[in-house]
Amino acid sequence: MSGEVTPLSACKAEVTPIARLVRIMARLRDPERGCEWDIVQTFETIAPYTIEEAYEVADAIARVDMADLKDELGDLLLQVVFHARMAEEAGSFAFDDVADAISDKMERRHPHIFGGRAGGGHHLWEQIKAEERAAKGNADAPAGALDGVALGLPALLRAEKLQKRAARVGFDWPDAGGARAKIDEELAEVEAAASPADIEEEIGDLLFAVVNWSRKLGVEPETALRAANAKFERRFKMMEAEAGDAFADLSLDAKEELWLKAKRG
Repeated sequence: MSGEVTPLSACKAEVTPIARLVRIMARLRDPERGCEWDIVQTFETIAPYTIEEAYEVADAIARVDMADLKDELGDLLLQVVFHARMAEEAGSFAFDDVADAISDKMERRHPHIFGGRAGGGHHLWEQIKAEERAAKGNADAPAGALDGVALGLPALLRAEKLQKRAARVGFDWPDAGGARAKIDEELAEVEAAASPADIEEEIGDLLFAVVNWSRKLGVEPETALRAANAKFERRFKMMEAEAGDAFADLSLDAKEELWLKAKRG
C-alpha cells in the first residue's frame, strides 16, 4: 500500500538488536514523522528519567527478579540511546562514539589484560583514573583530589565518594573512633543551632559524619539506608494489615504496640 510504514520489527533479521533500537529512536525523534513527546525532549528533561531507570535496575536486582531486570536494563539502555541521538542531532557525537569511548576506556584501564602490562588490578585502575582526571583538568592548575565527583549523584553516595577521594590523599580519620566522636560533636551542634538555616546546615554536617563513620566500618551507607527503608516499609505494612481501616485513628501507643509486634514478627 502506498505510504504505508513498515515496522522496524519487520527488519529485525537485517540489523543487530542495538542497531534496531538506534533506528527506532531516530524515527521517534524525526521532526516530521516522529512522536510529539520524544521530539521536544532535551538532555535536561530526560536526565531525571535516566536516574530513575538506574534505580529501577537496582530495585530489580534487590528483588532477584531476572525477568524484571531484563526489562529495566532495556529501559536504561533506551536512555543511553536517547541521549546519544540528541547529541548526534546537535553534531556532538553518536551512539557508536559512546560505545567506542567506553571500549577504549576499558582497554586503557586494564593494561594488564589488554596491553601486556604486568601487575595492576584495582590499584592500577585507580591510578589510571587519576591520570585521566589530571589530563582533563586545567593544564595551568593541578588537578584536585575531589575533581570529577559528579554533582548529579545522590547526596548520600556523593558524600561517600568525596570522603574516599579525600582519604586517598591522607585526609581521613585513623580509625572509626574519630569518625564516631565526630557524630556526637555534630549532634550537639544541631541541638545548639538557633535558626532554621543553621539547623539545616548542621543536620547536613551530621549526615555527612554518619556517612564517614559508616565508611570507616566498611558499610556502604546507600546500601544500608536502602535496606532500612525496605525494613521500615515491610513493618509498616504489617501494622496496617493488622489494624485494617482503623489504623489511622489508633492512638500513638496502640501504633507503637503494633510496631513492636511487627518487629518481632
